[in-house]
Amino acid sequence: MPLQVSDYSWQQTEIAVFISVPLRGVSVRDADVFCTENYLKVNFAPFLFEVFLYAPIDDESSKAKIGNDTIVFTLYKKEAVMWETLSVSVDKEMMQSIREKSILQAQERAKEATEAKAIARREDQKYALNVMMKIEEEEREKIENMKENERIKATKELEAWKKHQKKAEEQNRIQREEKLYQQEKQIEEEGEKLKHKSLTRNSTSRILATKGRNSENMFSEKLKEDSIPAPRSVGSIKISFTPRVFPTALRESLVAEEEEWLHKQAEARRAMNTDIPELSDLKEEEKNPEWLKDKGNKLFATENYLAAIHAYNLAIRLNNKIPLLYLNRAACHLKLKNLHKAIEDSSKALELLTPPVSDNANARMKAHVRRGTAFCQLQLYIEGLQDYEAALKIDPSNKIVQSDAEKIRNIIQGTELKKS
Repeated sequence: MPLQVSDYSWQQTEIAVFISVPLRGVSVRDADVFCTENYLKVNFAPFLFEVFLYAPIDDESSKAKIGNDTIVFTLYKKEAVMWETLSVSVDKEMMQSIREKSILQAQERAKEATEAKAIARREDQKYALNVMMKIEEEEREKIENMKENERIKATKELEAWKKHQKKAEEQNRIQREEKLYQQEKQIEEEGEKLKHKSLTRNSTSRILATKGRNSENMFSEKLKEDSIPAPRSVGSIKISFTPRVFPTALRESLVAEEEEWLHKQAEARRAMNTDIPELSDLKEEEKNPEWLKDKGNKLFATENYLAAIHAYNLAIRLNNKIPLLYLNRAACHLKLKNLHKAIEDSSKALELLTPPVSDNANARMKAHVRRGTAFCQLQLYIEGLQDYEAALKIDPSNKIVQSDAEKIRNIIQGTELKKS
């Protein structure tokens, strides 16, 4: 039978009631406090303090402060009136009815709070997914716009080059025609000179005229040969294309932006565990889970946490019964702030580290510490403290774990003090 605590004291104002309950050796960890709008109970073995309140209180805003072997309650009244007594006199049946009703109210409230958290978590995940999809869509549109701008730019440059080539060809044609005209004019002048000499020397003029005609024919043939281009030689041109991820031609794209986009996509796939290769594509040593575990440890030491996770993922795929793989992957998730994944991997490691023996004590302690750290970073300090205390049961002399556990207790007590 628990010992009923009767040496308590209480005071009141119109809006609040203050109750001081002395309990020897009371602590936050061991005291079980239960409060509803009509019922208050503190169970601290072997002591029990129970009171059926005179009037309803606001149990959500009411507070409790534990320290110096005493629990001090600050209960806020729902109606601002002075109470005649702290508790009402009820028989055993009424006590049991009030207790059961209080428990049902507390269970219903806890259920509603759990459902509200689940709904909020789903909404957060949905919002994060929508944001990620929007960012990726914006990135795709940006890349498409850059490709379109480069295509337009290349088209304009090609058109300008064609116009320049056409203009150059026209200038070359005019220069060839001018040169041909000058040569023909020179031939005519030579002919006139020969004709003038033929008036004084008939015989000589015949010879000169014949030479002039022969020279003219030679010049004409020479001009024709110069004006006609030589035939092209027969040959073949081999064209090879560099393989590319993107279908767009290289000249119409921006290589740096595309490489950055591909790098981001690869990292995202590694983070979501979607880039695990087929087992047939692995090298012989990569099919050994122990080799992959050592590789992941080396990558973790160089702070390449994503690559380490990839190595542990592949090792788990080959053998999902090795607890150290989950334990090491939880450490990587902690570094990357993937807190929920760290909790899942630590829990899975603890499931595999059974039965609890001295050989796996160190691994079990690390699993509890890493899961407790993730809980604390999620501000779930009570759950985190439970894991740290479980680690201390395995290794009570660990000063670092003792210090961290004490810090968590101070955070929990500080939160309660701020509320009071």
